[in-house]
Amino acid sequence: MYKAIIKPLLDFFSALFILIMISPIFIILLILLFINNNGKPFFTQPRGGKNNKVFRVIKFKTMNDKKDANGELLPDNIRLTKVGSFVRNKSLDELPQLLNVLKGEMSLVGPRPFMSEYLEIYTDYQKRRHEVKPGITGWAQVNGRNSISWQQKFELDIWYVDRQHFLLDIKILFLTLLKIIKPTDVNQEGEATMVKFNGKN
Repeated sequence: MYKAIIKPLLDFFSALFILIMISPIFIILLILLFINNNGKPFFTQPRGGKNNKVFRVIKFKTMNDKKDANGELLPDNIRLTKVGSFVRNKSLDELPQLLNVLKGEMSLVGPRPFMSEYLEIYTDYQKRRHEVKPGITGWAQVNGRNSISWQQKFELDIWYVDRQHFLLDIKILFLTLLKIIKPTDVNQEGEATMVKFNGKN
């Protein structure tokens, strides 16, 4: 009952309410990032969703598109802008994903949506994280986020899939709020973003 009916309704109306409430902040960030990223405030990328269905996640753009002499993008830590660093540190880059929630592609709480290219290298065990909708925040997010290994992420995600219920979702949302107030585990040590998954790490 909760997973099939109550949670989707709560997701939709909660996302709509939050978007209305934070609209001034959303617009300010939109303008700042529009200026900072040469007219490109948003970043979209194919991600794996429920039942392995691919969708485009929407985030605020925190890195510029500067390239080297060969036309290749510079390393992430170089392209991460000052405004982008602040936005990412406060997890504000995730706010546009509320639009994904309204579209029914994501939930407020669930395993984070990883890049769609990973779908081809997951084991059957790892694929179980796609039995539910991906979330803006999740159990792995509040238990280490980018400071833990890929294997730990999968274990935490599947733990959530097997135990998903209303009170657990409320707990995750509360812990997420604490993480936003006092940011930790935003990036892997020495990296601007999480190291890519290669099927082994």
